[in-house]
Amino acid sequence: MKLIEVNDKKTAKRFLDVGRILYKNDPNWICPLDNDTESIFDPKKNPYFHHGKAIRWVLEDDGGQLIGRVAAFINLKKAFIFKQPTGGMGFFECIDDEKAAFMLFDACLEWNRANGMEAMDGPINFGENDNFWGLLVEGFMQQSYGMNYNPPYYKRLFEAYGFQSYFEQVTNHLDMTKPFPERFWKIADWFAKKPGFTLEHFSFSNSEKYIRDLKKVYDEAWVYHEHFTPLDLEDIRTAIKKAKPIIDEEVIWFAYHEGEPVAFLVMFPDVNQIFRHFSGKLNFWNKLRFLYYVKTKEMKRTRITVMGVTPKFQRYGIESGIFRRLKDVMDNRPQYREVELSWVGDFNPKMRALHESVGGYFAKRHITYRKLFNEEAEKQQATSIPVNSREIDVSERNISE
Repeated sequence: MKLIEVNDKKTAKRFLDVGRILYKNDPNWICPLDNDTESIFDPKKNPYFHHGKAIRWVLEDDGGQLIGRVAAFINLKKAFIFKQPTGGMGFFECIDDEKAAFMLFDACLEWNRANGMEAMDGPINFGENDNFWGLLVEGFMQQSYGMNYNPPYYKRLFEAYGFQSYFEQVTNHLDMTKPFPERFWKIADWFAKKPGFTLEHFSFSNSEKYIRDLKKVYDEAWVYHEHFTPLDLEDIRTAIKKAKPIIDEEVIWFAYHEGEPVAFLVMFPDVNQIFRHFSGKLNFWNKLRFLYYVKTKEMKRTRITVMGVTPKFQRYGIESGIFRRLKDVMDNRPQYREVELSWVGDFNPKMRALHESVGGYFAKRHITYRKLFNEEAEKQQATSIPVNSREIDVSERNISE
């Protein structure tokens, strides 16, 4: 077997082709767009190169046939906030062969170690965790846009190498043809009577305002997560620009109290239901087909990628108020029959409870693994976000005042 670094157009094409070769007989696999994958490794398009680095390889067998690929990367904003400096690996694809898999894992480990890391997470993305994050271990169905798909044997390969679960990610689905639970409506009515709150949806005409509001709420809502880092405004702008062709302004919502942003929810139509027809290619012909599929309402599912509520206003029922507005919007878009509530880590019990409260049911499970380079080091696991973060926030405010 031969490991080859991806460093030109020819090897980049081969990197993309690995998936098409390995999954050619798997009807559940939807090929990610080549342009999307390549943009992750393009310093001109991925802002994470401003504070990080990446490398990737393909693996050939003795006859020169592609049998695997992988990438490794370091996000310098996060690497050194862990007990052991931690890099990452991802975009792993491999035949069911332990020797081949270990050769790919070794390449990532040695590169991360050479760059000062003592551990690596995987499979993850060189970007935000709403895309290409975690190993699929349950729910082997066609995945929504940005969600990793892989065969079941990958779990065995990762764990045989010494990767250990760092956190689990559960994705629930919501059947929009069924009524919401009665308790949900009671909470939504309770919230509607509270003074000072307003709800409004995103609009491109005022996108900069909403981008800044999203950052403000996210940074406050996630501050109690163990290894929180603030969002970067440019990262948000890049994500909005990339998603603009499919964004429906009326399914991205913000909540305000006395004019100040206190909550948000971001949902996109699941464009993978169109991309499944394209085999990763977005050429001129497929762009025309894309417009046709949008017009004929090919997308039957939406995906909630992220939401947050500032600690001070948690337990006010704001989430139910937002979901009520979403329900009204979805009633006018009957093509959307299902909402994917993705993904929620086992470190976030509050959001898991919210999914259950609106009638979400289990669909799939991913695991984000961590490999400690020192095998004698103590196993690590992500720390849960406190359920009572509102009380913590109020307490800290009183102390600081």
